[in-house]
Amino acid sequence: CFISLQKREISNFDYLMYLNTLAGRSYNDYMQYPVFPWVLADYHSETLNLTNPHTFRDLSKPMGAQTVERKHKFIQRFNEVEKNLSAQCHYCTHYSSAIIVASYLVRMEPFTQTFCSLQGGSFDVADRMFHSVKSTWESASRDNMSDVRELIPEFFYLPEFLTNANHFELGCMQDGTVLGDVQLPPWADGDPYKFILLHRQALESDYVSAHLHRWIDLIFGHKQHGPAAVEAVNTYHPYFYGDKMDLNNIKDPLIKSTILGFISNFGQIPKQV
Repeated sequence: CFISLQKREISNFDYLMYLNTLAGRSYNDYMQYPVFPWVLADYHSETLNLTNPHTFRDLSKPMGAQTVERKHKFIQRFNEVEKNLSAQCHYCTHYSSAIIVASYLVRMEPFTQTFCSLQGGSFDVADRMFHSVKSTWESASRDNMSDVRELIPEFFYLPEFLTNANHFELGCMQDGTVLGDVQLPPWADGDPYKFILLHRQALESDYVSAHLHRWIDLIFGHKQHGPAAVEAVNTYHPYFYGDKMDLNNIKDPLIKSTILGFISNFGQIPKQV
């Protein structure tokens, strides 16, 4: 399959779906939903230039290391583990979880009800809801030390999830903005279909095709855990590595239920492929 990718016999999208399937990710499980990368870093230009390398996200680095300052903060967290944390890791949150999936798709049923159920029966505070592609990128790549989320496949084929066609009352932000449709980058001209078209073109671009294997190494490959992951600033809380933990040998039911609850709520690393 990788040879087919190199020869451009299959698309980058299809190859990523193939890897997700091999790693046990499925549309049927919010906790192990297919994970896709942020591929762009330009959400402010009027036009999208897919021939400029600066248009794209650095696929060789996890979301927590997209800026030098943020990378150093996570390295410092890793090195100060004995003072502050219960387990040595760079990230205590995950790039894919049930709540992340439901938050992206909250404007569509049945995800609306799923999101509300995960939130205790109601929508979240408006300022924390998914409302802008640009602000979500800035949060996950730069601003929020608790946010390292990646994307889901729908960002590359489903414009409907970006519109509030069901007219849900999602609340009002502190600046007075009433939440409705997702705010799109200027280059999308307010058109969800144009956003999906250009975003898919970005995924299939020459730049992403030449660098996608680096992101695959982080999520599905040899930089997923161990010394290579430490060097890549790509280690997560041990509970996220569900397939690396032998729950059958944990005798304390409280500890076992805590681990299972942690995985259920905060995400799980894909199986290594």
